Amino acid sequence: MENDEIVIERHDHTTHGEYLVSIGPGEAAGKLTWTQRGDARDAEHTIVPPELRGQGIAGRLVDALVRDARREGFKIIPSCSYVAAQFDQHPEWEPLRA
Repeated sequence: MENDEIVIERHDHTTHGEYLVSIGPGEAAGKLTWTQRGDARDAEHTIVPPELRGQGIAGRLVDALVRDARREGFKIIPSCSYVAAQFDQHPEWEPLRA
């Protein structure tokens, strides 16, 4: 799968939301869910089907969350173990950690 085939959609609700990845029309490939906690978004779960793992999908989801946090000024609570591991690998993200 090429990176340009990955489309990320963001769905916001008042108290929660998600980032969804599609790899083709109607083909869901993963999601990252969050819940609003004050002025921070608690990244709770990152889910990619086993057959699609290892293709960078989860990383692209976290990148989208981080990009939005920088642009919109919210902090991230990395409750999801994958998101926490990504924060550990990217010390430049530390100012975004709640």
